[in-house]
Amino acid sequence: MEPGAVEHLRERDARLRPWIDRIGPIALPARRSRDPYRALLESIVYQQLHGTAAQTIWKRVLALFGNRTPTPEQLLATDDQRLRAAGLSGGKTRSMKAVAAGALAGEVPGARAMARMPETAIHECLTRIHGIGPWTVDMLLIFTLARPDVMPLGDYGIRKGFMIAHRKRKMPTPGQLLEGSAPWSPYRTTAALYLWKIADAAK
Repeated sequence: MEPGAVEHLRERDARLRPWIDRIGPIALPARRSRDPYRALLESIVYQQLHGTAAQTIWKRVLALFGNRTPTPEQLLATDDQRLRAAGLSGGKTRSMKAVAAGALAGEVPGARAMARMPETAIHECLTRIHGIGPWTVDMLLIFTLARPDVMPLGDYGIRKGFMIAHRKRKMPTPGQLLEGSAPWSPYRTTAALYLWKIADAAK
């Protein structure tokens, strides 16, 4: 967690403050990978799936390649049916191969290059690849690059957490969430972690 993030959020948002006190300190989860290419592949697997199910499928995919991340060449050479048998949908199979092709074409920057890029440039670069949308890029920014000021505007859990914390009758639209989260900057990633926790607490 960024130093001063909790104090900033408590001061800037009276609705969020009691939830922060209730939940207590919260840390950014350990990075799944420091390699953007691997992180994108893994994020595709996790799209719209429960974490446990996604983890099982990801392990099956890795098992096809000796429990290692497949190189772009290996992934592109693998028959789609083998990937489908591991549990990937047709759409996710196409997306993973699009990432592999993008990596070979230089469209997926490496860790060092990406570390120097602003969030807007990363979004613009990666969302050109089939199957990579804003949510996937946001997950990369948070869990791989550990950027401190990311707010996944389209994430269901984030929107639900905001609705609960701010006592709204309906979940906010992305535009409303963008406006509502503005006071949290430059620590919106920490706020996002709290919103996920708030949403989980309501289950």
